[in-house]
Parts: sequence; structure tokens; C-alpha cells
Amino acid sequence: MLIAEEKIKSNVAEYVLYMWQIEDMIRAYKFNIDLIEKNIISQFNHPERVIKEIKNWYADLIVMMHVENIRAKGHLQFVNAIIKELNDIHLRLLKSDKESKYRKLYDNAAGNIQEFNKKLQDSSLNEIEICFNGLYGLLLLRLQKKEVSTATQQAMATFSNLLALLSLKYKQLT
Repeated sequence: MLIAEEKIKSNVAEYVLYMWQIEDMIRAYKFNIDLIEKNIISQFNHPERVIKEIKNWYADLIVMMHVENIRAKGHLQFVNAIIKELNDIHLRLLKSDKESKYRKLYDNAAGNIQEFNKKLQDSSLNEIEICFNGLYGLLLLRLQKKEVSTATQQAMATFSNLLALLSLKYKQLT
């Protein structure tokens, strides 16, 4: 909760990736708030009032994941809404004559986005979702201490650069 609050204010792209991690962590602990409290929440060194807020935040996410029927896969609706908003901003920036820096970052990433989308084999994803999927996959590989090719690292760097500027634009607009 505390990390999420910080990230939503500072970098919305990091927030989205963090929330995806939280969703996967909740699934890994089989939606059991007691296990989450024992293994995650107990690690926080905060006053009891804050610990209770953190536990309630996780419990609320668990309920939302059940209600939204994303127990096995998928993402929370409010996180998807942020991604949709980011994609809307992305499309506006691409059309703007004043956004040459953004356009250049997009041009650097566009081929990688298309290539990664072929691997995902999901035509329903927009370009921003594709970037998030790529970066989240990279994060998972790193957490598993798996080898990541130089080409993949370079491709993901183009996604990261694009999302970093998009996050800045989002912050300026909201």
C-alpha cells in the first residue's frame, strides 16, 4: 500500500508493474490474507495503525480479484483503466506536432513492440499493454535470475524509455 501510494504519485508505469506484482503475489499466496500477513505485512516496520491499513488494503485487493474473476489471470479493472488512459495519452502524443521527443522514442520502440506482439500472439493488446507485458516479463526473468539476451535487454530498454516519458506526460496532465 505504501509503495503503491508512492509510485502512483511519482511514476505511473512503475505503479502498474508494481500492482501486477501484487496481483501475482496474492495469487501465489492463494488469496490467503493470513499468509500474506505472515510473509509480507509482518516485514513492515510501521505503527500498528499503518499495519492495519496495509492488511486492509491487501484484503480489499483480494476481494476485488474475486469479484472481478481474475483469480487465475488478468488484472484489476482500476489498473486496466490506468493502462487505457495511458494508451489514450500515447495516441494523442503521437498525433501532436509538439511531441517530437516522444515520437522519436516511439519510433525507436515501434519495431520491438511489433516483434514482441508477435510473440504474445494477442491481437487485443494495445501498444502500451505490449510494452507493459514485455517489461513485466523481463522483471520476472530477473527475479528468477534467468539469462536475458542483450537483444531482449535492448528491446525492453526502448519500452522502458517510452513508458518513462509517457509517465511524465501522464503526471503533467493529471
